Amino acid sequence: MPGTSYEEGLLELQEDVLYMSELVMERVRKGLNALEQKDTELADELIDTDHEINQLYLDIESDCIDLLRLHEPIASDFRLIAASFKIITDLERIGDLAVNLGEYTLQAEKDVFPEVDVQALGDLALSMIEDAMAAYDAENADDCYAVAEQDDELDALCERASELVVRDLIETELEANSDEEVEQLLQDVSRLLLTVRDLERVGDHAVNIAARTLYMIENDDELIY
Repeated sequence: MPGTSYEEGLLELQEDVLYMSELVMERVRKGLNALEQKDTELADELIDTDHEINQLYLDIESDCIDLLRLHEPIASDFRLIAASFKIITDLERIGDLAVNLGEYTLQAEKDVFPEVDVQALGDLALSMIEDAMAAYDAENADDCYAVAEQDDELDALCERASELVVRDLIETELEANSDEEVEQLLQDVSRLLLTVRDLERVGDHAVNIAARTLYMIENDDELIY
């Protein structure tokens, strides 16, 4: 960014944030694929390359600081810079959740509760990120509200999935297993519940992105929580 004009710097910032979002979404997809296919090599690759997202986060953070330090942004530009900084923070955390998916893949012994459609939860969470970033790119306030509405659906699906797992575990699964098998089952169930929780958190971060985008566009903090 050094040597570029202020206007070019703002444009480059937005492009870099969108680029980071593409990388992060790709990592979530890899995590979901690793889980579905029990692909430990893909899981290892996901975990080993986490530093790339972290470094990109630091680079964009530095650009945000430079834009604030070297210029005197008008209110709308200040909101753009501030929102972009908050958005990359959420993207970095989504990247961490993708790493968790890789780690769960390495820990998995077998599929439990196949009726819980982890891939569908992941697809919805990814759709929310994509829609939130499209709203950021197009500066579309209506799409920000749409992402928040999708979160209600994801939360409900995650809650139902968790309730299903716990209810079935209590009612049926433990009765038919030895102590050793019960211990393994509990570990697998714990992993599944953590997976559901993390995908729900991906959706929460997508809402955060939409909230900061709405603030950027309209100086409206309605969705920020």
